[in-house]
Amino acid sequence: MTVDVAESPDVLVVGGGLVGTAVAYGLAREGAKVTVLDEGDGGFRASRGNFGLVWVQGKGYGLSPYARWTRSSADRWPALAAALLEDTGIDVALRQPGGFHICFSDEELAERNKRLGILKAELGGDYPYQLLDAKELRERLPAIGPEVIGASYTPMDGHVNPLKLLRALHDAMQRRGVTLVGNSQIGRIAPEEGGFAAHGRNGVWRAPRIVLAAGLGNSSLAPQVGLHAPVKPNRGQILVSERVAPFLHHPTINVRQTDEGSVQLGDSMEEVGFNDFTTTDVLSKIARRGVRAFPFLKDVRLVRMWAALRVYSPDSFPIYEQSSQYPGAFVVTCHSGVTLAAAHALRIAPWVVGGAIPDELGAFPGGRFLSPAKILSHA
Repeated sequence: MTVDVAESPDVLVVGGGLVGTAVAYGLAREGAKVTVLDEGDGGFRASRGNFGLVWVQGKGYGLSPYARWTRSSADRWPALAAALLEDTGIDVALRQPGGFHICFSDEELAERNKRLGILKAELGGDYPYQLLDAKELRERLPAIGPEVIGASYTPMDGHVNPLKLLRALHDAMQRRGVTLVGNSQIGRIAPEEGGFAAHGRNGVWRAPRIVLAAGLGNSSLAPQVGLHAPVKPNRGQILVSERVAPFLHHPTINVRQTDEGSVQLGDSMEEVGFNDFTTTDVLSKIARRGVRAFPFLKDVRLVRMWAALRVYSPDSFPIYEQSSQYPGAFVVTCHSGVTLAAAHALRIAPWVVGGAIPDELGAFPGGRFLSPAKILSHA
């Protein structure tokens, strides 16, 4: 039996992961009354497997508006971290000292130079980076291994503790009056006069505006409000070591030392459907690459491992759009929930409550994946 929830918020947010809670927190800061409808722990949570990078370098190759969007979020991250600390007392351990993409061959380094050079040109030169040879890299990262031939470095990159971030967003949004409904599992959204009705396992919720931030669930929910979000899962696996003495004061794309001293190793990308189990073959490759980068890790004990499903669009870039058929319905989906958290809270939220759409978002409609005939049918 469903229960019709009479009291209506200004905005419903479907999804209580990093994307949904960042948007909800931003909406509450804008003065909106918000209800977050979360599927619960039985869902495929991308948030629980995030590597924790606030990463800029290389992103947007092939679609430079994404580079600008990512950079804008990284620039706003200190403001988000400060706001969360003030609202909750939780330090999310933001550090932005710059980051390294480690290379093991001349070909890898040449490819980095090509990609970053193109991005710098497309962004009008405002894209600082350096290519470092092995000697220069060892001066900055003394623990680097002899197989590493160099790296790209940008001062734009950083990292946070993603578990503390999710906790802080949940705490902060509720302190600002957001209602969190767990175990809701929204299956149907019905446009109706004055807004939308979200039908879930235990109730029906109504609001004039709705934001779909349901990760992989957006693929089935978006068409119900005239939107298109053909997202699919991409598995990533992560290893975590015991705590060790500080040795890595900058994040790298594959290895980072957390604020608590443990070492995370990751960066697998696997097309395996909805299988979110760990596999020894992939984890062994991750471990070997980590040891090649930092040889002393061979003697460090591993204490945890997990896998999670990223939310990938066909071209890997985000989808941001308001429905033209049912204005007031928005879709927000990406695979970089940590990096883009500041943009979601501080730029997406004002748009949802009636502000101007951020300039970069014109490049990310879901309709880009439709054929011309299907685009007309959605209009």
